[in-house]
Amino acid sequence: MKNIIIASTSTLHGGEYLDYLLPELQIHFKGCKTILFIPYARPSGISHDEYTAKVALAFAKIKIKVRGIHEFENTGIALQNAEGIFTGGGNTFLLVSQLYKNKVMDILAATIKSGTPYLGTSAGSNICGLTMQTTNDMPIIYPPSFQTLGMVPFNLNPHFLDADEQSKHMGETRETRIKEFHVFNTAPVLGLREGSWLVVKGEHILLRGQLSARLFQQNQIPVELESGTDLNFVK
Repeated sequence: MKNIIIASTSTLHGGEYLDYLLPELQIHFKGCKTILFIPYARPSGISHDEYTAKVALAFAKIKIKVRGIHEFENTGIALQNAEGIFTGGGNTFLLVSQLYKNKVMDILAATIKSGTPYLGTSAGSNICGLTMQTTNDMPIIYPPSFQTLGMVPFNLNPHFLDADEQSKHMGETRETRIKEFHVFNTAPVLGLREGSWLVVKGEHILLRGQLSARLFQQNQIPVELESGTDLNFVK
């Protein structure tokens, strides 16, 4: 049975890395002495070791050790043997490229489906959707496929921002970009605002956090979903 937390972000404004989620993670990873961290997204281009060390400091607060997947010679076996798994944020194009390069996209999906507890933040959340096509990231590298884990029956847009009518910025809004996606694609898209997350238990999907999320469906008016909403109706 799937046991997943899909979070928009790792860090809230003014907070420490993962601090706002630690009470949830203590429950989510209960029984895990060590989790396997996937640092492939490399935010700001930091190394795998640097990223893993940052994550280890956060999980030490709830007495869980962290090992990076890059430390293992056989990444597939490392995933299959993991007590819990966390994929952090950064660049989704790079993350997906590395998962395919190391031939672990399918193994990761199968491991999560088997019930190994999984946490994704930002890019690590993007890959829980059907494809990575609604990421906000620059295409710094070209993955062999946009198809991702498909742990939920829709796409995600972490860090979703509402249009600021007072801003002088003339670039496209997130909503505009998602409308462009829906010209060519039918998959629903959930805009997750900062501090919001999804809890997936089996096929049950629940929106958590203090903010609402925005659901986009092709040829339909976007709707706001309040925290506590069951998303099983989204197909």
